[in-house]
Amino acid sequence: MPFLPNRRTFLASLPATALIGCSSQPKIVPVSGTVLIDGELLTHGFVQVAPEGFRPATGKIGKDGCFTLTTLKLNDGCSPGTHPVAVIATETLGPGSQKWHAPRKYASNDTSGLTATVSGPTNDLKIELTWDGGKPFVQSFSDVKE
Repeated sequence: MPFLPNRRTFLASLPATALIGCSSQPKIVPVSGTVLIDGELLTHGFVQVAPEGFRPATGKIGKDGCFTLTTLKLNDGCSPGTHPVAVIATETLGPGSQKWHAPRKYASNDTSGLTATVSGPTNDLKIELTWDGGKPFVQSFSDVKE
């Protein structure tokens, strides 16, 4: 006589089957580090590491220049690989202005020219920026052209 699972056995096996069939999520490893601008710690903003085809990992830059990346759960990290990086280093000064603590080019993965290589868990990922002769500046939102 062939084995026919009872309803309880069948229903209990569904979650395991669903997990096996949906394993397209990449591995995520803990990643933290520092951001430097012209050799000095950057103390404002966010880091974004953007793996292709998967959710970006982000981390707030603390007053100590350190960040910890989050992809799915708080401080879980980032998927391994070499990925584009953006550093959005702004500070809101009021409803009509913000201060840029790093050049605007770094605020987009498309223009930053930055990448990060994550080969495994790390707590010393270093992201280095430069003002290239510039300096922090205040932007009025009335200056923004659409």
